[in-house]
Amino acid sequence: MVQTENRVGELRRPAPEFPRRYLPAALTLQTWDDVEPFFRELEGRLLSCAADLEAWIQDESELSAFLGEESSRRYIGMTCATDDESAERAYMYFIEEIMPRKKAASDRLNRKLVGSDFAASLPPRYEVFMRSCRNAVELFREENVPIETEIERLSQQYQKLFGAMSVMWRGAEITIPRALALLEEPDRAVREEAYRLVAERRLQDRDELEDIFDEMVAKRHQIALNAGFENFRDYMFRALERFDYTPADCQAYHDAVAAQVVPVVREAAQRRRLALNVETLRPWDMECDPYGRPPLRPFGTADELIKSCSRVFHRVDGELGGQFDKMHDLGLLDLSSRKGKAPGGYQTDLAEARVPFIFMNAVGTNDDVFTLLHEGGHAFHSFAASDAFLYSYRSAPMEFSEVASMSMELLAMPALDEFYGAADQARTIRTELEGKLGLLAWIATIDAFQHWIYTHPQHTRDERRAYWRSLVERFGAGADHGGHEEARDYRWHAQLHLFEVPFYYIEYGIAQLGALQMWSKSRKHPAEALRGYKSGLALGGSRPLPKLFSAAGIHFDFSAEMIAPLMQEVRDVMVEQSRLEQK
Repeated sequence: MVQTENRVGELRRPAPEFPRRYLPAALTLQTWDDVEPFFRELEGRLLSCAADLEAWIQDESELSAFLGEESSRRYIGMTCATDDESAERAYMYFIEEIMPRKKAASDRLNRKLVGSDFAASLPPRYEVFMRSCRNAVELFREENVPIETEIERLSQQYQKLFGAMSVMWRGAEITIPRALALLEEPDRAVREEAYRLVAERRLQDRDELEDIFDEMVAKRHQIALNAGFENFRDYMFRALERFDYTPADCQAYHDAVAAQVVPVVREAAQRRRLALNVETLRPWDMECDPYGRPPLRPFGTADELIKSCSRVFHRVDGELGGQFDKMHDLGLLDLSSRKGKAPGGYQTDLAEARVPFIFMNAVGTNDDVFTLLHEGGHAFHSFAASDAFLYSYRSAPMEFSEVASMSMELLAMPALDEFYGAADQARTIRTELEGKLGLLAWIATIDAFQHWIYTHPQHTRDERRAYWRSLVERFGAGADHGGHEEARDYRWHAQLHLFEVPFYYIEYGIAQLGALQMWSKSRKHPAEALRGYKSGLALGGSRPLPKLFSAAGIHFDFSAEMIAPLMQEVRDVMVEQSRLEQK
């Protein structure tokens, strides 16, 4: 029997307080024939005034929400059990048979909407929605639909490869996340052995992963050409609706990080080397406690993680804590690592049930605590915007949705004594802040890599490997990879964003700077910071990006001028917490 922790299958749809008004209450999806009549009706409906158009938009939104929930449920089923053939078939049927038809049908509806004589008469609240529809019409090409389906199939192959990975440790088979947790052990020999095992296991699939990625790059370049773009990067800036910043702004982010963040990261790495009393830092020296203390093990079971995180969320804000408890009560958390689960962690929305779902691979580490805080922030965003009048407004642009999640990691820090004593709380705050700086540098690495890959679509595998190596040298913390050059050069294979959601990574950097602003404000004016946080989240995706940041009381700015003072404050707090953790 396939193992799972969640009860998504038992969840009622739609939510009783949000009944369907257009679709039949009993509608389910078996084949395209179940929904095609509604697309046809919408396409053919006569619109005689602006009120008719508004009603039409509402009906289209309901249909989109129905399919959105269907996609989420099938994705949850597949990622929670990659070894369940029926779940895989259900998901792949949706990807291969439903989505291509839905994309083509949605394009026809978008064209009807954009071409309507009454579009200009819509109230201002539709402005962001209409901008998105116009953009979609300009980008859509029928010939790209089958290519996108092929890429989805390749993504599923990637997930299956990583979901099947395990290593033998002390006579027992363990998952890769469990093996990576061993990199926190104080015994250097144990860390090295775990690093080698994981590296060797990943490299076993190197050629197959390279094949998958080569195919993806070629297909994505073709999508861009078909849509009239010179390269996939420029296409994706439009597809991701990056109306408020440019590739040049991303380059400025890379340069600012290299100049201001990387030196701080390398400074911290040298302190680590001295504390470890080693001649050179090796890749297996970067996750352990530099003072030789055992790794933090804040919880043993998923239930313990849930109970402690609930208390943390309640201390941040009672309303947010209650929302997390509701997720637990409804079985919307699947948190434990087990063989057959896809890698990583995510939060997704169940659009008709109007609730979020959280997936992760918890093994008892401090990282797991912060993963749940992070995904919890996404979930609170989902709750805050769940009553938005349009389906598309129930989620925000990624640059701001990540502010919701990253800010929660920081806002929760004062309540981490629910997991730790005073010294360990200081230790985890210092560690996490160091990690934030490392993440800013890693984001620059991944983003710069993607810019190069897709503006050089004819590159060879050797050129790709060499360019990745140059980025590690530019943005890395300076660990010595001698003898493990191959593992270093293919480390990016484990970054699922590169395979599954290309160019979705700089958002984390932009958002981290927003979250650090929120954190800085919370240290001085906690109530004001929380009010801003909740105000920004409640807008969902109904405003342009700069206005969402402004509503949250922070600036949409990732310049060197923004980074410098934040870096100083982070450094000061790291020094303070380092002193406290030694007591």
